[in-house]
Amino acid sequence: MLTKKQYELLVFIDRRLKEGGVSPSFDEMKDALGLKSKSGIHRLVTGLEERGFLRRLPHRARALEILRLPENMGGAADAPVVGFSPNVIKGDFALPGAHATAESEAVELPLYGRIAAGTPIEALRDHSATINIPAAMLGGGEHFALEVDGDSMIEAGIQDGDTVIIRRSDSAENGAIVVALVEEEEVTLKRLRRKGHYIALEPANVTYETRIFGPDQVKVQGQLVGLLRKY
Repeated sequence: MLTKKQYELLVFIDRRLKEGGVSPSFDEMKDALGLKSKSGIHRLVTGLEERGFLRRLPHRARALEILRLPENMGGAADAPVVGFSPNVIKGDFALPGAHATAESEAVELPLYGRIAAGTPIEALRDHSATINIPAAMLGGGEHFALEVDGDSMIEAGIQDGDTVIIRRSDSAENGAIVVALVEEEEVTLKRLRRKGHYIALEPANVTYETRIFGPDQVKVQGQLVGLLRKY
């Protein structure tokens, strides 16, 4: 799921590549999307990279490669996706809280689909999807489950398609892996680092860069406490 601006940028880059074979500059992207600074474009490009839609080619200026397009853009791009094959599901959500099932030592949690870029988690609840979790995985507090979209945390053992268990919280200790809402627009799973008055959201994949934000630009939505994987 892309934000409106991510979608607009991907459409613009795809059109320019098809028209002339050269990706647009950051200034051209900024003007096309009506943004005030190139930092906004940098954030959008990074988000598209992390979701497997776009790749920056190394050692080449203005070199971007479209890896895939959203379904509503008419199919995939010609370039194959390298090392990333997401299986996107509908972002269905359930009521907050958890309650024990009658069967065993299991707990039913709301399943929040894949990380829903562009919308705060609080706004995405319905009654449709839950998942049973061993009660031993949970401590105190309110929890929810979330499917991971992308490979930006792969070196922390978190793979695309994994289900992570998140304890709802609006704060976390330094170095914790958190679900964070960035600038009220993007929800992402990253390691939280505090550096003076700034907050760094650190990926666990050397192909992605750490992003630095002011203290009012990032809101913690929850902290990672467990992980499930299907084979």
